[in-house]
Amino acid sequence: MKSLGLILRHRRYFAPAWAFMSLNLVYGTWAIYIPTIKAQLQIDKSSLGIAIFFMAMGSFLILPIAPKINDYLGCGKATTWGILALGLLGILPFIAPSYPFLLGGLFLLGAAQGFLDISMNATVAEIERRDQVTLMTAMHGFFSLGGVLAGLGTFAMAWFTHAYEHMALLLVLMILVNLFFFGAYKDITSEVKKESEFSLKYLKPLLLLGIISFVVMGSEGAIVDWSGLYLQEIVQLENQWIGAGFLGFSIAMTTGRFFGDGISQRIGSEKILALGAAVATVGYLGVLQDQFFWSISGFTAIGLGLSVVIPELFRMAGRQKTINPSKAMAIVAGFGYSGFLTGPVILGFIAEGFGLRTSYYSLLGAVIAVFFTAVLLITKPKE
Repeated sequence: MKSLGLILRHRRYFAPAWAFMSLNLVYGTWAIYIPTIKAQLQIDKSSLGIAIFFMAMGSFLILPIAPKINDYLGCGKATTWGILALGLLGILPFIAPSYPFLLGGLFLLGAAQGFLDISMNATVAEIERRDQVTLMTAMHGFFSLGGVLAGLGTFAMAWFTHAYEHMALLLVLMILVNLFFFGAYKDITSEVKKESEFSLKYLKPLLLLGIISFVVMGSEGAIVDWSGLYLQEIVQLENQWIGAGFLGFSIAMTTGRFFGDGISQRIGSEKILALGAAVATVGYLGVLQDQFFWSISGFTAIGLGLSVVIPELFRMAGRQKTINPSKAMAIVAGFGYSGFLTGPVILGFIAEGFGLRTSYYSLLGAVIAVFFTAVLLITKPKE
């Protein structure tokens, strides 16, 4: 909780936390309206999976470009440009009159999300380096807090005649708040290393981190995109409860991330990855009980377990000395968005062909694989 206290007491740290929260607030609001948009456009699960693929494709394709823009503008200014892009493009899926429009809108929204993700993480990594503080996991806690607020938005859906009204109001407020705090981090820039210093050998220490990122970001995306449908079709909950899984997931992820920095300092990065995967495994077993209490508790446990993984991967990537932090994070994020890219599509086809329950068994297997990869990192000799 020390890192959370620092963020709440200092504008310099509180300001970028709003960027983290905004990203998931927008994404989470899209997530709770997925069943609504699916019904409006009359598309099946596999078509929905392809649409989510386009969103992840946009995030993935921006990754090689984002570090160059960060180096040119400075990661602080790039963060604000990312927020503005998110605010302008976030409405597109909600006003889609057709399936092709939905695909294009999600692609552009995904590109804005990917760019902001790299920029804001590079900004915080540089703040950590300059100020000798540990903030990254707590910052991701604010990202998860955005998901909590989006999940609570489920209960406000009845107030709006159309889904786009909800999102438009949210986007305007999000832009205004972030512009108010922009000055606190606008001058942050990361150290730029010469391209000649880069070699493929520098990818080796990032490989296992990338594999974990691939699986975990794919799993997180699957929870966001498919939890509502799972609770609706498999657990057979009423519409007002279908956002409960995502809400429990987000609350637990927020809580875990606010405490994660302290746990990481005590047990180390590799052990916290293994611990998180183990807790998430128990959570998937709960979800697969297909009962209200166990499924909601399961989604909550998954959120708690996965909460520490991605910020820890970014921290580990930022610690290496051979590549500038923005580029190292882009590599790890690239693996992650590859999982985000392929995971929802695969799950969509599995759900269409074999049922949603079977798709969640595949997620269980994936998080078990993360646990054993983390164990490999623990036992690997230090170089």
